Amino acid sequence: MTVALRRIGRFCGNVFVPSFTVGALWLWVAFNIVLVLWIGLQSLKTSGEILQNPFGLPADPQWQNYGTVWQLGQFASAALNSIVITGVGALLIVAISAPAAYVLARSSRKVAGPLTAYFAIGLSIPLQTLAVPIVVAKLGVSTFMVDWVTGWWDDRITLMVFEVIFSLPFAVFVLTGFFRSLPREVEEAAEVDGAGPVTLFRRIVLPLARPGLTTVLVLNIIGLWNSALLVMLIVSDPEQRTLPVALLNLYSAMQYSSDWGGLFAGIVILVYPMVVLYLWVGRRIIDGMTAGMGK
Repeated sequence: MTVALRRIGRFCGNVFVPSFTVGALWLWVAFNIVLVLWIGLQSLKTSGEILQNPFGLPADPQWQNYGTVWQLGQFASAALNSIVITGVGALLIVAISAPAAYVLARSSRKVAGPLTAYFAIGLSIPLQTLAVPIVVAKLGVSTFMVDWVTGWWDDRITLMVFEVIFSLPFAVFVLTGFFRSLPREVEEAAEVDGAGPVTLFRRIVLPLARPGLTTVLVLNIIGLWNSALLVMLIVSDPEQRTLPVALLNLYSAMQYSSDWGGLFAGIVILVYPMVVLYLWVGRRIIDGMTAGMGK
């Protein structure tokens, strides 16, 4: 958070930022840190202890909560689905958006500006408004593949395609601004040395754009990992669903058994990996998000 405030301060220059705004940001950060730690503590308590002493330390850590929730919530298959869909989907998003954003950033044609604006408009379309078309398209794709092409189909493939499509506007928009911030002189020197477009992009541009690519990759990993609505719309088989949906199903079951310790353990399994990932690459995300702010 400190790095973010410093970089935003450099970007804003002489723009006055009231001290209460900075204080409010720090309060928000402190609240979220305390909330994450509090959830971790609750996952080690019994249901009775959570209700009687919600803010105290666990008297006898209940590590078995994690084993219970892992079995009852079918988290093993859900975690595998989440890892595969998140990893493959995030790599596909970067692989598609990087060349598209570079072309938009370096193109001198008049159509480049409107295309970039269309990608920005795509960020404002709520996914909920497309729920019915998504279900209809999913059914059409499944029927076509089963009846005319392969004889079988896995809804997880459809899910991954839709996840990539809906993530591309953000990725292209961010990378376009980042590519515009890169110096053209390096590319021009490589062209003088005889580098072709593919070699130039692969050996010169991509290494320079590593902070931006890392930002897009990590933010999409977080987004795909936490995606739930698309999974519920597209995937009907419980064995093929991801961790967020498995957690929702677990909540529906455990609210009647009142196993709140197990429910908090499920939240930890879902949330903590992304918290650790963000803490690990947080500075790189800030670098990538602020590099193209002035372009």
